Amino acid sequence: MFWKFRVAAIESRQPNLRMHFLPGNTTMDDAIRKAETLIEALSYIRNFRDKRTLIKLGGSAMEDAAALRATLQDVVFMETVGMRPILVHGGGKAIDRAMAEAGLKPEKVLGRRRTDDATLKIVVDVLVNQINASIVRQIRDHGGRAVGLCNGTLKSLFGEKLILHDESGRPVDLGRVGRITSVDSALIEDLCAAGVVPVIPSLAVDADGEWLNVNADSAAAAVACHLRAEKLVFLTDTPGILLEPGNEASLVSSLDASECPKLIRQGIITGGMIPKVEACLESLQAGVRKTHVIDGRLKHSLLLEIYTDRGVGTQIVGGKKSPGQ
Repeated sequence: MFWKFRVAAIESRQPNLRMHFLPGNTTMDDAIRKAETLIEALSYIRNFRDKRTLIKLGGSAMEDAAALRATLQDVVFMETVGMRPILVHGGGKAIDRAMAEAGLKPEKVLGRRRTDDATLKIVVDVLVNQINASIVRQIRDHGGRAVGLCNGTLKSLFGEKLILHDESGRPVDLGRVGRITSVDSALIEDLCAAGVVPVIPSLAVDADGEWLNVNADSAAAAVACHLRAEKLVFLTDTPGILLEPGNEASLVSSLDASECPKLIRQGIITGGMIPKVEACLESLQAGVRKTHVIDGRLKHSLLLEIYTDRGVGTQIVGGKKSPGQ
C-alpha cells in the first residue's frame, strides 16, 4: 500500500511521467527513432572524424534563405562532431542582379563571365562584402566559428589570367578571369584544426596582388585537390545525376568515374552539370576519395548524404562502386 501511495503521489505531481514510458507511445517512439538515427550516423562520424570535406555552395542552395540556413546548420554539426568542413562559394545570380542595378549587362563567353574592371568591382563587392560576410555571420549565429578567407592577409587562392580558345583556336580575352595555380593549404588546415570553418569566395589573387574572378566549381575542385580532401560535395539545383532529364526516379545514387565521359557523350550529363562532373573527376584523380552531387534545396541534404546509409544524391567514386556514402 505504501508504494502504491508513493506512485500515486508522484503521478499527481507529474501527470505526464507515466505516459513517456508506455510502450507504443508516440512521444517515446519518436525519441527512439531519433536515437536510432544517431546510432546510424555513429560509424560515419567516427570514420570522418578529422577528415576534410570541401563543400561548394551555389545556385538555389544560396538563393533560398531557408535552404542556406539548413545547410549551414549541417556545417556547424559537422564541425561539432569533429569533421573539418570547408566552404567555397560563388554568387552568380546575386552578381547578375547587382550588375543590372548598375546598368551593366552580363556577358558570358565560353561559359565564363567576361570580367572587365567595372564588372570585377561588382563581383568582389558581392562575393566578399555581401555573400561571404553573410555566410560567416550565419555560421556564428548557429554557434559555430568561421572566418572568411578574402580580406587582408587572409587570402588562400592564388592564380593567373585564364586564356581560352574559340573554335578556330584563337585566344579569347575574358578580362579579369583567372585560373587557380596555388592554394594556401597550411592556412586552411590550421583553421580546420582549430575548429574554425574556412569560407572561401571564388576569387584568386594574381602576382600583382589584384583580384581575379574564378569559376566556383573550378575553385572548389582546386582546394579539394590541394588539400587531398576526403570528400568534395557540390550543392546544386537538381537531386543529382539523372539518367532521364526531369525524372527524379532515374537518379543514379553511385557512379564510377570511368562511366562519366560516356554519359557526357550521350547527352545524359549536360549543361551546368558537365563542369561539376569534370571537377569531380579531376579531384578523384588528385586523391580526393569521394565526390558528391546533391540537391542543396533539400533541407539538411548535406547530413543526409554524408551520415546516412542511403544518401540522397549521386556519389562519384574513382574505383569500383561501393555501397556506403
